[in-house]
Amino acid sequence: MTEHEHKQSHEAMVKDMIHIMSQHGWRITEQRKKLAEIFAKADGYLSPKDVYDQMTVNYPNVSFDTVYRNLRLLSEMGALEQFYFMDGGLKFRASCTEHHHHHLICVNCEKTLTFDYCPMEQSLHLPGSFKIMNHRFEVYGVCEECQIHNVKP
Repeated sequence: MTEHEHKQSHEAMVKDMIHIMSQHGWRITEQRKKLAEIFAKADGYLSPKDVYDQMTVNYPNVSFDTVYRNLRLLSEMGALEQFYFMDGGLKFRASCTEHHHHHLICVNCEKTLTFDYCPMEQSLHLPGSFKIMNHRFEVYGVCEECQIHNVKP
């Protein structure tokens, strides 16, 4: 990806997050724009503390509770995806809205790779008359780079 394409992708992600916020009746403040920018620039997952630390650079009076509450609400809206890492706790990243895909997540470095194969396309034999509304699929393992460097989970 060229630098220009990366910048366009970053701007599109910020725009998508702001659009989701406004669709849910949120007033678009400078703080909320900053929150979207933080996630658009992030390569991986961010803990609530990571986000709080970045927010306080520009907004020193923002509280951790406010940041955390916004992260949970943004996750409920679909603007953020949340994952629970065994060692790192709850972390967030911007939702991928371009197309349907799933994630491979390295348990060492938290690098995320996407894959388009969807296991839900297989015939499922679910109990009862369960109706699936949505799904998420993550595979946890060790990425190639961590394997090469012999990093143990």
